[in-house]
Amino acid sequence: MILLIKAFILGIVEGLTEFLPVSSTGHLIIVGDLLNFKGAYATMFEVVIQLGAILAIVYYYREKIWNSLKNLAPNKWGFRLWLKIVIAFIPSAILGLLLNDFIDKHLFSPFTVSIALVIGAIMMLIVENAFSNYKIDDMDKVTPKKSFWIGVAQCMSLFPGMSRSASTIMGGMMAGLSVKAAAEFSFFLAIPTMFGATVVSLHKGIATMTSIEWEALAVGFIMSFIVALIVVDKFLSYLKSHPLRPFAYYRLIVGIIMIGLVLTNIVK
Repeated sequence: MILLIKAFILGIVEGLTEFLPVSSTGHLIIVGDLLNFKGAYATMFEVVIQLGAILAIVYYYREKIWNSLKNLAPNKWGFRLWLKIVIAFIPSAILGLLLNDFIDKHLFSPFTVSIALVIGAIMMLIVENAFSNYKIDDMDKVTPKKSFWIGVAQCMSLFPGMSRSASTIMGGMMAGLSVKAAAEFSFFLAIPTMFGATVVSLHKGIATMTSIEWEALAVGFIMSFIVALIVVDKFLSYLKSHPLRPFAYYRLIVGIIMIGLVLTNIVK
């Protein structure tokens, strides 16, 4: 029962933070540490429930996705859309497979996450200040070349705490996209990214999972889907007329507080 309660809480945390540029993985690691939710199962859980939030994107954009699938013939817009997503997916997919074991072993800790939160916040402030004059206000106008560089930027999110959303939005802004267009591209790019990460994580941990661990995974998955479905619409509405700075300041505050807690051994 305690495991299910922890899964319920972490599912809410995931849903709230997946699409915001504050690092859902980082928050899951920090909250998981406070809940004493650690170990190999916790690492796998924190990756897999992110797919629940990604499925919220699939549902939210269901009409656009369905129309794109009906136009998958070469040279049609659906084919061009998913080709760009695949191109952007490749860099992090390759690097992620090469570094997956190292990341799981060395970077999933409150201290490393706190450092990444602070570094990412500073980068967000710099990028928003330097690349505010965008030329592309629609993700469908992104070229394959720009897609690749957004994918390269996504590689920063392999470091827990950097945030996949923040990394791809910054990459999009540097490629000339508006914040909203960059966010939407980030959402679509999350679909293959998190499906791939989930498959890898489940493959590594599925054999040893108990029935209660499966139940906890289901609880976290469902909660992340429900909460993310609410958050994504609010976030996109916010981006139409507001900057990213508040999220950067939030990251700075949380990161600095966590560094202080780690250094005083309150959180390990």
